[in-house]
Parts: sequence; structure tokens; C-alpha cells
Amino acid sequence: MGWPGNLVFERSPDFGEIMIKGRKMEQTVSIGIIGDFDENRVSHKATNEALYHAANHLLLEVNIAWLPTPSILTRKGQKRLGQFDGLWASPGSPYQSLDGALKGIQSAREMNRPFIGT
Repeated sequence: MGWPGNLVFERSPDFGEIMIKGRKMEQTVSIGIIGDFDENRVSHKATNEALYHAANHLLLEVNIAWLPTPSILTRKGQKRLGQFDGLWASPGSPYQSLDGALKGIQSAREMNRPFIGT
């Protein structure tokens, strides 16, 4: 995997905006969200929607996985972090495991993964 670097951008002559050449979604980006998903939190649903919106704009498929913070403290959880193209620390603390959230952030840095925290 890896962030798609071979997209070709062009400026639209009619609207002056940058468009992506070709409309076929051929690449997939995988994002792991460090956080404890709660369907009742607007910010959690908005995080998913923001990723889908951005992927659509960039003509990418996106796979989103929420990573419960206690699971990040396990060996299996640590290994799973490495499977993502980028990591996002979710909004809406407190986390079930602050140590797990911090470990996920640390791992993103150590694995040199793109990271955002909101």
C-alpha cells in the first residue's frame, strides 16, 4: 500500500479549479482511526463522512477501521496499526484507554505514517 502518488491533476479551463484526470477509482487508501467508536457521537460519524467525502473528491476508495484504544496495547493491535496507510486520532475523549491512544500516536510517529489528531 502507500499513498497514491501517481494521480495527474489538471486545471479546468471553465472553472479554474483543479480536477483529477480520469474518473475511475482505481486506488484504495486505508485509514485506521485510533478511538472508541460511539454511534451517538456526532464527531465520530462526521469523521467517517469526512474521509468518504475526501476520498470521493480524490477519486479514491477508502477503507476505514476504528481501532478501540484498549486493543492498541496488545501485540496484535500494534501489528494491526502497521496495516494502514495513515492513522487518525479520533475526537471525543475520554478514551477507554488513554495509554492505548498514546501508544497508537507514538506508533504512527515511529512507523512514519501520516497522522492527524482532532
